[in-house]
Amino acid sequence: MKVIVDNKIPYIGGIIEKLGGETPNEVVYVAGMKFTPEIVRDADALIIRTRTHCNRELLKGSKVKFIATATIGYDHIDTAYCKEAGITWTNAPGCNSGSVAQYIHSALLLLQKEKGFILKDKCIGVVGVGNVGSKVCRVAQSLGMKVLMNDLPRADKEGDAMFTDLEILARECDVITFHTPLNREGKYKTYHLADNAFFSSLGKKPIIINTSRGEVTETTALLSALDNKLISEAIIDVWEKEPAINLELLGKVFLGTPHIAGYSADGKANATRMSLESLCKFFGVDPAFDVQPPKPESPVIQAPTEAEAYLQMYNPKRDSDALKANPELFEQLRGDYPLRREKEAHSFQIV
Repeated sequence: MKVIVDNKIPYIGGIIEKLGGETPNEVVYVAGMKFTPEIVRDADALIIRTRTHCNRELLKGSKVKFIATATIGYDHIDTAYCKEAGITWTNAPGCNSGSVAQYIHSALLLLQKEKGFILKDKCIGVVGVGNVGSKVCRVAQSLGMKVLMNDLPRADKEGDAMFTDLEILARECDVITFHTPLNREGKYKTYHLADNAFFSSLGKKPIIINTSRGEVTETTALLSALDNKLISEAIIDVWEKEPAINLELLGKVFLGTPHIAGYSADGKANATRMSLESLCKFFGVDPAFDVQPPKPESPVIQAPTEAEAYLQMYNPKRDSDALKANPELFEQLRGDYPLRREKEAHSFQIV
């Protein structure tokens, strides 16, 4: 079996080569944006991230029969063409949900610490309540926040009782955070969901957070909302036209990070594990492997408060400062992201 693998997918080297028995698989590691028709032509499978666009132009005439994306989102895969070409594809739903929840948790604590934004009893609106959004709801509740949930697909399936219309959420929330997939059309369209009309409908000058897809928020509308003080702050991890991000917007947001909210080592290991399991299932290979991230350098964290301990464990300001200092290094900061572990890998000592 020949597999082409994005060279930034961690913990996969040395495992995938040995899957399937005594004969090693042929594995070629390629930068995500450098997959070409020539490279994939004789491959049986691809393991990718969001930077590789799997469409007709890339795949036509190839032997590829299976694609695994080590990501939650899959808008970089032309699913219609894959169906036409008989190519099976899988994603990794929920793989980095804990990591994104950690990012939101730390961002909220940082707002409280640096901006005096007292979290208790504030109202947060969670738009998109899937694997990630559900964990964000639990984080917000643990901080004493009131939570409103908006999720049209779930409301249609489960009824309206748990969910709030976006118009009401826009009027009542002090924080609005987006966790939707990117749907460019249809009943559940999320492309430019946060546009001029949305920002004009806001009632409380809320803080806007986007860790879903850059295109969910319209850049010009977000800039206008900041300039006209329709919103008080913005926390942006995902951007339109990545990596060629809008520098004016970067300069105005409270936190601006290079699409790394889901980049904890735990989330990466989950994504790699899920991709390999899917590969094994498709090709009928025994999934005899283990994927474990490295242990943190300092697993015991001492701090005067639990909030400070969480910020010692992960402070997104470090990632924001790095991007604001060198926005041209967006891809490098993302590709060479340092080890970040989630709470389960640490213990806190409040002193």
